[in-house]
Amino acid sequence: MALTINLKVVPARYEGVVPQTRKDRLDICLLSYRSNPHCGGQGVYLKNLAGGLSDMGHPVTVISGPPGPEIPSGIPTHSLFGLDLYNPDDPFRTPTLRELTDPVNLMEWFGVITGGFPEPFTFGIRARRLLARLSHPFDIIHDNQGLSYGIHAIGKRWPLVATIHHPITMDRDIAVRNGASFIQKVQQLRWHSFLGMQKRVARSLTRIITVSLSARDDIAAQFGIDPERFAVIPNGVDTSLFRPLSDVHRQKNRVITINSADVPLKGLGYLLQAVAALTHRRKIRLIIIGAPKKNSTITRLVRRLGIGDQVRFTGRIDNTAFIREYNRASVAVVPSVYEGFGLPAAEAMACAVPVISTTGGALPEVVGSAGILVPPADAGALARALDDLLDDGNRMDDLGQAGYQRVRCHFSWEQVARQTAAVYKEVIRDYC
Repeated sequence: MALTINLKVVPARYEGVVPQTRKDRLDICLLSYRSNPHCGGQGVYLKNLAGGLSDMGHPVTVISGPPGPEIPSGIPTHSLFGLDLYNPDDPFRTPTLRELTDPVNLMEWFGVITGGFPEPFTFGIRARRLLARLSHPFDIIHDNQGLSYGIHAIGKRWPLVATIHHPITMDRDIAVRNGASFIQKVQQLRWHSFLGMQKRVARSLTRIITVSLSARDDIAAQFGIDPERFAVIPNGVDTSLFRPLSDVHRQKNRVITINSADVPLKGLGYLLQAVAALTHRRKIRLIIIGAPKKNSTITRLVRRLGIGDQVRFTGRIDNTAFIREYNRASVAVVPSVYEGFGLPAAEAMACAVPVISTTGGALPEVVGSAGILVPPADAGALARALDDLLDDGNRMDDLGQAGYQRVRCHFSWEQVARQTAAVYKEVIRDYC
């Protein structure tokens, strides 16, 4: 089956529907190929942006891939899960013959068994099919980092904008560098082969939203896009959820971090080394929200360092348990080598937990002077910062309050929704 892709930016057309550039109410469709509402920036972004836009009075429709977002009630949601071959409850299952009679399912399965990551590509095709069936006169389509050929085709019918949270090229380069063998490096290159598609589609967009100045500069450089085509809109934090709890007390030497993705980019290994370096001085209790894969690099490192009795992985927990874990912690650590934004830092600050963060990517933009910043990929610097801060109760209190105030002033989803709606109107105006 031949697939011809034309990425030329086409003249503005709206298939017979005239966009109203001065409408106060915009009919919005949000697309997100992967939408975990509890971890990873994409699902959190989708959930809160949809809610914020709806609260402003804009009709919102969500089309999402697995595992399915938590969208506020009253917002129509269409699920396009495909084969869902990365479902942790049944990973890499063998599809049935009936499932494989669908050519898109067949492409998805072939991509996975050959070591690729086909979800953005196949989701784009399914989303285009669904939108054709819906025949709804949306004012704007907003893609959440899918950047697939199907999304590009959607942009020929409707005004289109995309959010790129951070350049996945960073993930690829760090993963390849950390590959222990030539085969592992090749596997990482194959896994990230969707990046060629994403770069081409991103270059065809007239307007792109990203979440930090650092992400803008890195995406522009690595994707070959003029920085002037970006709108920088920082993420928000749900302060009704992430907040200090009066009935929960900080526990001495208790440290919390997030393991949203068991990959070298997140820098968890450096934090584990830092904890091991301090075992002769103090018994740190490290709480890691999430769970590593069986016999992963992280689980092997915990065993090799001999700190199994000091480390606890929570696995999946609900929001109530998550916020209580934050409030029990003395310090939150964000050890990432690179972040396009760094929601865990902002969420910890919203709970008035003092933060130690690396300077990887946009993290200094999020933390500012309200936390301690150390170089990325430096276990020694993390150990020294932890040791010093855990001995200074007054500084912990000061940083906790400074972080709390910073989030309240700068990172609200109401601001994100308002600024995003303004970008939508620019895109619609330019499309006419």
